[in-house]
Amino acid sequence: MLRATVRSSERITGKVLDILFPPRCPFCDGVTALEEGRICLSCRKKLSYIGQPCCMKCGRPLKKEEDEYCPDCLSSEHDFIRNRAVFCYDDIVRRAIYRFKYGRRKEYADTFAYLSVGYLGGWIKEISPDAIVPVPLHGSRLRKRGFNQAALFASALSKYSGFKYMDIAVRIRPTQPQKKLGYAARRKNLKKAFKIRQNDVKLDTVLLVDDIYTTGSTLDELAGVFKDNGVKNIYALTISIGIGG
Repeated sequence: MLRATVRSSERITGKVLDILFPPRCPFCDGVTALEEGRICLSCRKKLSYIGQPCCMKCGRPLKKEEDEYCPDCLSSEHDFIRNRAVFCYDDIVRRAIYRFKYGRRKEYADTFAYLSVGYLGGWIKEISPDAIVPVPLHGSRLRKRGFNQAALFASALSKYSGFKYMDIAVRIRPTQPQKKLGYAARRKNLKKAFKIRQNDVKLDTVLLVDDIYTTGSTLDELAGVFKDNGVKNIYALTISIGIGG
């Protein structure tokens, strides 16, 4: 009886909050009607989910059904077993992530995670990570931005998937923004940039989480650190991935 009363109270509170602070679609920032859910009907038609075929390593969409890997992954090795992405990094997703990171729309993390588990929940359950770990920001950038978007996304992903969230990776030195660098420069930029917050990590499978996959250099460097700490199976999940490559 008490539990039912609490649940009823939570539903009423949620409805009141929706009226006072109506939810916004992260892809256009417009107010969504209650019957539309988390994404407005217009944006729902425009979204490009990553379907099949996609690269068996980085998750990038492929043009030919017979291909298993994208050109990037055929010519380079990665320290993670596989990355999966939810959306193509096209204009509508790019603008949503920009508002999320630089427009302080932290509430978008919950919707991104809800959609990610709805689309890739089966895969997450299949790999059954011991921990969902966000790619960390350096302290200087964290203070400037005020939050780590990957951490917000990873925490919400934990809530919807049921797997444990662990913020145990640290970026120990500042790095240049990756988007301004080429592949080789990206790898050099991230060299020895991460460490694990605790030395006695006893994890078998880890799911690393970030917002955008470009070349995979950030995930590779972080995955290498977890490998050095004895983690055998390292996967990754990103909200989006570039469609080139």
